[in-house]
Amino acid sequence: MIMKYFRLMKIGLLMSIIMLTSMSMAAQDIKGFVCRQMQEYPKLRLLDVYKSCFQDYMGAEHLVRDRQMVKDYLDEELSTTSIDELQAWYYEPCGTDSCYYRVSIKGIKEGIFTEDLLLDAFVRSANTEKRPSVDSWSDRWHKMVATIDEMGLNLPNYENDKHFIDSVLAEGKYAISHSKEYRDAYHPHYRIVERGIFEREIKPIIQKAMASKRIQ
Repeated sequence: MIMKYFRLMKIGLLMSIIMLTSMSMAAQDIKGFVCRQMQEYPKLRLLDVYKSCFQDYMGAEHLVRDRQMVKDYLDEELSTTSIDELQAWYYEPCGTDSCYYRVSIKGIKEGIFTEDLLLDAFVRSANTEKRPSVDSWSDRWHKMVATIDEMGLNLPNYENDKHFIDSVLAEGKYAISHSKEYRDAYHPHYRIVERGIFEREIKPIIQKAMASKRIQ
């Protein structure tokens, strides 16, 4: 009995160590992600951090029931946006886990990949049946923002942004827009694509085009 007791004690201690290590690694992932975002986008607010994180966890903001409407919106965006105002990147991972990628319309405007390719990848990503629940996302976000609180970043409008996000989640919703400051400074024009689809169908095309540019 005594030996069994000590074995259980050792197992319990080991599990506690594993859980603490996992929590520590998760906190480091969040801190690293937020710091990278601040370096890349100095004018961002908590709203913009949140948006990238929920995109990574939940995917696109809505199911796509009308493909033509989505195409019309993309057509308009392409016709009213100049390459000069777009960010230098063709894609960037969302959140801490990179389950989804933001794919810039810059790739279309430069002729690297077609509008139909991005549209199709976006629609399939948006219509995935694996979308998590809002409650599970809310729990995850509150753990993440607790770590962000500890960082003491002094982001503009921080407390108001926290309360706004909480009010959205309390209504059973999760999607929000980028902050005005972010939109004005960085002109985000992209579509969200699931990682597997992106890595199989879009990333190789971009890499090939970039390699060709380097050779030239």
